[in-house]
Amino acid sequence: MREASPAPQPALLALRTQIDRLDRELLALLNQRASLALEVGELKKREGSVAFRPEREAQVIDGLKAANPGPLGTDSVAPIWREIMSACRALETPSRVAYLGPAGTFSEEAALSFFGSSIVKVPCANFDEVFRATSAGAADFGVIPVENSTEGVVARSLDLFLTTPLFIIGETSLFVQHNLLRRDNALDGVTAVCAHPQALAQCHGWLSNALPNAERRPVSSNAEGARLASLDPSIAAVASTRAGSEYGLHVVAPAIQDDALNRTRFAIVTHPQRHPQPQASGHDCTSLVVSVTNRPGAVHDMLVPLKQHGVSMTRFESRPARSGQWEYYFYIDLAGHPDQPHVAQALKELRDVCAFFKLLGTYPIDVH
Repeated sequence: MREASPAPQPALLALRTQIDRLDRELLALLNQRASLALEVGELKKREGSVAFRPEREAQVIDGLKAANPGPLGTDSVAPIWREIMSACRALETPSRVAYLGPAGTFSEEAALSFFGSSIVKVPCANFDEVFRATSAGAADFGVIPVENSTEGVVARSLDLFLTTPLFIIGETSLFVQHNLLRRDNALDGVTAVCAHPQALAQCHGWLSNALPNAERRPVSSNAEGARLASLDPSIAAVASTRAGSEYGLHVVAPAIQDDALNRTRFAIVTHPQRHPQPQASGHDCTSLVVSVTNRPGAVHDMLVPLKQHGVSMTRFESRPARSGQWEYYFYIDLAGHPDQPHVAQALKELRDVCAFFKLLGTYPIDVH
């Protein structure tokens, strides 16, 4: 017969009573906030403005981080308030967010990290479908991986920006820990490892050492690899612990990515007819894609306006233009917002020297 647990000490009971009281006060305050958010929503409807303003939410979170007296960690402030703001937005109309599915992908995790959990999930089979769903209006926003700290840019995502009207209104960065998942809690008998090509590349070293004879089988997403592993005991998957829980798999080997600090940057995209460009938040990024004529000094001339006006370039990537003429598109991230005069002038002069110029978006970034 199981022994009864000892009764809590009086001091512990007193602390629990205080916590219960504070929880009720917090709930009452959150409902007051929700009521005010509903009033704001009604005003926005009458004005014809959008419910979600990423720059406003960034400013709210920045202010709370700066005012945080502790002991609650500053890094905990953002996810708590994103959930609060997500729940308040959903009182009007929950945002429909497209991402690479099925359940358990890092793209889904990025969507929840940025928007909070009070959204309508729109899982898609591939990146093209995320762009299509967001362009067509089946989703209000799309979440797309654009860069990984180990493997560099996600080429397909960059290419799709050239052929769709979507633009970027936000970004989020996610620590990516890959795990080897399987029905059996052992490495013996693994004949194939299924995952997205990016994940397989990010775990190349570990897979070469631990499973040198196993086939590396690319699939549409890591979660799809987990689903396949749940159906066949000879298949292992490289995926998140969330995907493992979703499909009832063991974590045979945790954290198998070659880079211990492996991170992926995701862009939040939407259609310009449904959402305006975010206003300046004080710490913004402007993304664009350009090309120049194939002549000596063309790339140098393209960069001169940035230097002359003191605009910092934080990313510079090239992709073949596929014209057969050895021409390239250049994907550039700049520090600043077009509402700032020096940024606006640099962009104007840059546009003048480019054969192709497309602004991909301006959005607040997390500087903490």
